[in-house]
Amino acid sequence: MTSRAKPAICLMLGWVALLWLLEGVDFATGGALDTFGITPREPAELADVVPAAFLHFGFGHLVANTLPLLLLGLVAALRSGVRRFLAVAALIILTSGLGVWFTAAPDSNTAGASGVVFGLFGYLLVRGFIERKLLDIGIGLVVGVLYGSILWGALPTDSGISWQGHLFGLIGGVLAAFVFRVRAPGALPAADVRPIA
Repeated sequence: MTSRAKPAICLMLGWVALLWLLEGVDFATGGALDTFGITPREPAELADVVPAAFLHFGFGHLVANTLPLLLLGLVAALRSGVRRFLAVAALIILTSGLGVWFTAAPDSNTAGASGVVFGLFGYLLVRGFIERKLLDIGIGLVVGVLYGSILWGALPTDSGISWQGHLFGLIGGVLAAFVFRVRAPGALPAADVRPIA
């Protein structure tokens, strides 16, 4: 097992376990944690931007997010290292949550890890191209083939789904790929473009 594998696996299993524990508490208390979702444009709700990413509205909602979060998170943590992954995840959570706070429908309540899922999708999709790493370009292409259909969730097609959280999560992931990029010695060279005389 590589030096990155054990911490990455422990992190993602712990993250998913935390989500399930919180949903269990929410269920046992009759939805008491749902108040930590994001209600847009209420100044006090800015404090809920981070907690909302760890809460869900029922086990069905959580089940839909568990596998993609686990898989995409594990790939991102393995390729980036835990410290860099946590910085990427934090930027995604803030971008998604603030996007919801600014743009969601009045009196709505938004929570769930799907913004993180969309963000990790965007991060993995473009990271290899930004860092010019052949392996990560390949990973991005595989992620695009396997999960590309989720992009429909970033469009305002279903009033019962927070497309804003999805869209801004995706934006946060692409932004994170630029902000936290690393050019390794083994990276592909930049194209040598010379002006024509």
